[in-house]
Amino acid sequence: MDPSGGCPHADNARLLARGAVAPVVLPGEVAGMAVLGHDALRDFLAHPDVAKNAAHFTALRSGGIPDGWPLRTFATVHGMTTADGADHRRLRSLVSRAFTPRRVEQLAPRIAGLTSRLLDDLDRRAAGSDGVVDLRAHFALPLPMGVICELLGVEAQHHDRLHRLSNQIVATDIGPQQALAANREMVDVLGDVVAARMENPGDDLTSALIAAREEDGDRLGPHELLGTLMLMIVAGHETTLNLITNAVRALCTHRDQLDLVTSGRATWADVVEETLRWDSPVSYFPFRYPTRDLTLDGTVIPKGTPVLAGYSAAGRDPKAHGPDADRFVLTRTGSARHLSLGHGAHYCLGAPLARLEATVALEQLFARFPRLDLAEPDGELPRHASFVGNSVRRLPVRPHG
Repeated sequence: MDPSGGCPHADNARLLARGAVAPVVLPGEVAGMAVLGHDALRDFLAHPDVAKNAAHFTALRSGGIPDGWPLRTFATVHGMTTADGADHRRLRSLVSRAFTPRRVEQLAPRIAGLTSRLLDDLDRRAAGSDGVVDLRAHFALPLPMGVICELLGVEAQHHDRLHRLSNQIVATDIGPQQALAANREMVDVLGDVVAARMENPGDDLTSALIAAREEDGDRLGPHELLGTLMLMIVAGHETTLNLITNAVRALCTHRDQLDLVTSGRATWADVVEETLRWDSPVSYFPFRYPTRDLTLDGTVIPKGTPVLAGYSAAGRDPKAHGPDADRFVLTRTGSARHLSLGHGAHYCLGAPLARLEATVALEQLFARFPRLDLAEPDGELPRHASFVGNSVRRLPVRPHG
């Protein structure tokens, strides 16, 4: 895997042509596997002999993974993404109350209001410069960050710092010392958030998680609480940030598809779903581990191997999505649904919220700026320095009315 990231689609197509499962070399010369094909990935994500707990990661358990390994946090953070069975159900049940359909629907007016204010700011920034503004930094980022931090009760002064640390945690090209420092700083910031909510509880998820008890009286342990908050911060804004960014890029480079929406022949929800399939916000997500030697699509994945879920590859798998899988088509027909928000027991709890945020953001953005266009060619925009996140680092646009 290229630790510096970049656009994954050409490499994905090359690998998919060879098979649905591929051996990969992770940073630090760690042997792993990637599941790339749509059907194979769907089966793998729901397989009963596949675990998330790093106790099943053979190289980590044997001491073969250093503390500063850039992907170590994905394996060792305490939370839903690394829990199995009863532990996973317990943690998921505690968090799920923040993402019920009713709670998400109640957030809609606040999302719409925040979106409107950010568009006002975008307009002012464009008027005060040469007409070009970074949509990613000033719109696609503060919207999901503002929403998730409101849910968690995180004060505004932490937002920029938490985004910077999230970027470092999902990066795959940083050195051991930088990786360790980012994780320590993230724990420190989240520790301050927890301390503030313990002193002044509010109507927020952090306060609810601190107070929550299971039927037997157990609370979340300190590591579980911090790990859950880290997961919520990183996943709760990075994925939606990439989704909005990638959707705007897709529409600006496929004006015929944008015309379908503005003429009522397709919906903004169609844009969100096709973007999730065609340019998944997450390219390769770490990790799952077979608890026995597992044969998948004719390839053996040895027990204890760290496996990447290849969401961006599965989204363009022609065996599932047809010979035009590499095209952005809002009126696409077919029975295969994308897997970009997961599948099975670990399906993304925040999926309804991400869909709502992206739909509201895109609808308001193009209503306000119907001739919005990229200020630089899409192919020349700098990419994420990670093979986990899939997007560009900035999105300069001209927000024409």
